[in-house]
Amino acid sequence: MSSAAWIEVKETFAEAAGWFVATTAEVHSSWQDSALGEWTVRDLAGHTSRALLTVESYLDRLADVEDVASPVEYFWHFRSTDDPAVGSAAVAERGRAAGRALGPEAAAEVAAIAERVLGRVEAADGEELVTTPFGGMRLVNYLPTRTFELIVHTCDLAAALGRIEVPEKAARESLDLVGGLAARGGRAAPLLRAATGRSGLPDGFTVL
Repeated sequence: MSSAAWIEVKETFAEAAGWFVATTAEVHSSWQDSALGEWTVRDLAGHTSRALLTVESYLDRLADVEDVASPVEYFWHFRSTDDPAVGSAAVAERGRAAGRALGPEAAAEVAAIAERVLGRVEAADGEELVTTPFGGMRLVNYLPTRTFELIVHTCDLAAALGRIEVPEKAARESLDLVGGLAARGGRAAPLLRAATGRSGLPDGFTVL
């Protein structure tokens, strides 16, 4: 991938991270409010912070071989896996644990995590082979999966707080990924029809 493309990827990631930081700064006294399913606002913020923390931890465990070539392929592996470590119950518990780990000054901790991780990304060249649960992956291809997680879950967080305004660049990248997953999974038609006002989405529709 070109250096210009890498710059675009990391700038988009930084935009998504900035929106997450700004949104958590607006939580104030609502940390124990219900947010998403069984998660409180704190749990959801903790889960979302993992989209930053995994970048840091995976950069500390470089791989030798590229096994996953694109963001769509990464999420396809995630969707197809039977590994209990990436199942819904495990994800829910990791979210709660990450929420607790944010400590008493959760918004400040989120900001500190973002600053630290963005520094690591800025120092990288995008060609690093990071070790994901599905094998080695170029950072330039892994980072859009984290932008997607940041955008989707900050949307959840903003909805719980009663306000959503998604940053444009990160929204475009995330919607591109949604389209790619829908096309690969044979679900493009209902998504296209819903997006153009033809019909609503079927109950339980997801591209993941």
